[in-house]
This record gives sequence, C-alpha cells and structure tokens, in this order.
Amino acid sequence: MFMVLIVVSLTSCKDIGNNSPKKIVTKKVIKKETKKEKKPFLLTDKNAIPFFYEYEKNNKESVVRILTDYGNIDIKLFTNTPFHRANFIFLTKKKYFDGEFFHRVVKDFIIQGGNSDSRKTSMKRKSIGRYLLPPDTKKGFKHHRGAISMPSSEIENPHKLASPYEFFIVQKKDGAYHLDGNYTVFGKVIKGMNVVDIIANLKTDKREWPINNVRFKTIIIN
Repeated sequence: MFMVLIVVSLTSCKDIGNNSPKKIVTKKVIKKETKKEKKPFLLTDKNAIPFFYEYEKNNKESVVRILTDYGNIDIKLFTNTPFHRANFIFLTKKKYFDGEFFHRVVKDFIIQGGNSDSRKTSMKRKSIGRYLLPPDTKKGFKHHRGAISMPSSEIENPHKLASPYEFFIVQKKDGAYHLDGNYTVFGKVIKGMNVVDIIANLKTDKREWPINNVRFKTIIIN
C-alpha cells in the first residue's frame, strides 16, 4: 500500500505574479510653516518725522476740499511746512476725516475740527498711531483770517507739540495774531470763507460744540 504525500503550497493571492518585495510607501507629512503675522505699522513720536520726511517726497498734493452740509471749504496747504502738510494729506488719504466734526466753534475766533468723543474716532486713531508733531512756526506765516493751523496737544506739553488729528481755521476778521509763535500755520482757505462764517455763527453748548452737528462728509484732494 503506497501512501502518497501531497504537499500543497499555499500562497497569498496578493503575492501571485509578484516576486519582488512589496514597497512600503510612507507619506511625508509636510508641516507648513505658519507665517508670522506682520504687525501693522503705527506712527509714534519716534518714527513720525522720518515717515513724513519720506512720505512728503512722493505725495506732493497741496489743495484739499472739506465737504460739509453748509458748503465746501477749499484749502491750500503750504509746501514749506512739509511735515504738517504731509500729515494732513496722509490722514486725508487714510479717510480719517470722513465723518468727523467741527467739534469746537467760537464765534469771531476759530472753528476747530477733526475730533469727537465717539468710539469710532478713537478706533481710527488707534489704527494709525499715537504721535505728536513738533511746531514749525518760523516760516513767517501768521494767523490771518482764513489761516489753517494745528492746535497743541491737550496733554502737558511745554513745547507746544501739535495734535496731528485736529486743525483750526481762523474766522476772526482781523486775525488772531496772539497765536503766532505758539501754533503752526500750515495752510489757508482759498475759497469758502462764507461757509466758515456760517459755521462760526452756529449756536453751541457749554463745550463750544455746535448744537447742530457740523460733520465732514469727507475731505478730498483737488
């Protein structure tokens, strides 16, 4: 009696017809480097003058128009007060003045604009920076009627550093020459003094804020 031993070789179906070793493909996980978010550029007391020195070279505009509900006021900015002119053009292009107010009105003296107690104004200033401008009072400009000048900051300020977000227009018929030497005249009204007179004669509250708000629709560059 013969016993037949049959050896059956079991092979995985997956290996049939493939005598080469199976390659193991590993996926490389590439971690994308997250770019560091750039901090927004903010103006400060340290960088404001260098910034406006360069900005003035490429932004030569010098005529602007303030649009209000009472009419338009056209202003010529002086080229030889470069930092104050450049600052005003910069803020105009940044749309800072849009929606701001003539917030202080003193009949037979000045109308002052660029500020309010709203949170929106505070946020706009925060996005631009906190800085003051040094006075530029030795160019011979005086506070004639129609002169545009920059008030000093409300903080303790023996050097009369200017608050860059505000300006005032002299409405007084015979000028306000007692301001000469303390505040920087950097432009003049060339058209629209009748509008300045209308605004200066509006009724105000105890803060010298007009009872009926005088809002800038916008300021545009002509």
